[in-house]
Amino acid sequence: MRRFFLTIFLLAAFIVLGAGAAGLWWLQQPLELPAPTVDLSVEPGTTPRGVAQAVADTGTDVSPQLLYWWFRFSGQDRQIRAGSYELERGITPRTLLNVLVRGEEATRSLVLVEGWNFRQVRSALAKAEQLKPETFGLADEELMARLGKPGLHPEGRFFPDTYTYSKGSTDIALLQRAMRAMDKKLDAAWAARASDVPLKTADEALILASIVEKETGKAQDRTQISAVFANRLRAGMPLQTDPTVIYGMGTRFDGNLRKKDLQTDTPWNTYTRPGLPPTPIAMPGKAALLAAVQPAQSKSLYFVSKGDGSSQFSSSLEEHNRAVNRYQRSGQ
Repeated sequence: MRRFFLTIFLLAAFIVLGAGAAGLWWLQQPLELPAPTVDLSVEPGTTPRGVAQAVADTGTDVSPQLLYWWFRFSGQDRQIRAGSYELERGITPRTLLNVLVRGEEATRSLVLVEGWNFRQVRSALAKAEQLKPETFGLADEELMARLGKPGLHPEGRFFPDTYTYSKGSTDIALLQRAMRAMDKKLDAAWAARASDVPLKTADEALILASIVEKETGKAQDRTQISAVFANRLRAGMPLQTDPTVIYGMGTRFDGNLRKKDLQTDTPWNTYTRPGLPPTPIAMPGKAALLAAVQPAQSKSLYFVSKGDGSSQFSSSLEEHNRAVNRYQRSGQ
């Protein structure tokens, strides 16, 4: 009788050990996905059993019951996070659980470039991969109202940076992040402004920063360019900056700026109108924001491109005309 019970015990032990070994083997085996990458969405409130079923519903060849019991056995079933995931070939039941517990969502990124105008921002949003287009078809005024800024012109109000987002995120959510970032950067720059800067408000600093951004070819010239515009504002001289004219032309600009364009009045034409234009003309970066409020100590009133991205600065019209002759009219 003792031998019988010993045999039964050993058999049961072998079965348990065998099952354990089979389980460990299964946890390390890649799941069979229906494609190289599979999207998995886990909605808030989904139970562990529901998550296991959602994995199977993607077409992945796995038993939802077996996957669920693995979640339970691990003790981490209640730590699974909601989110949008991307399963790739080679993922195993063990690594799948790690991804779900860590909340390693599938992400994409969008770059908003310094100097872009809002039309370019909207175009980039429309082309962004896996970004829900909630702003599609909205007029700029409607879009800003959705962002909680009714009546505010959108130009320049979004900070240029690289924004990472989860698959399935909305473009309105990304714009909210970019707007908050610009508000924060602008507030910080305005708080650090020089005591003699000829600007009355942070909004004026944003407008000037956008002009500095568009006019700067080389970083080392940025504060000098800002100084030229600050000096002109103090002297009551028109800013006479081509990027504002181009902005005012909108889609009519064909790449060539002509004399008649400089003479055609728009709210943004700083040849025909004094002071700053009514809105920014582009998205300025952090360096341009700081340059606008901390211009170089300089008496320069003019600058001209040298042709290599840098600028030649002059404090008198006579000196400026010589620089124009040297760097532009002579082709040197």
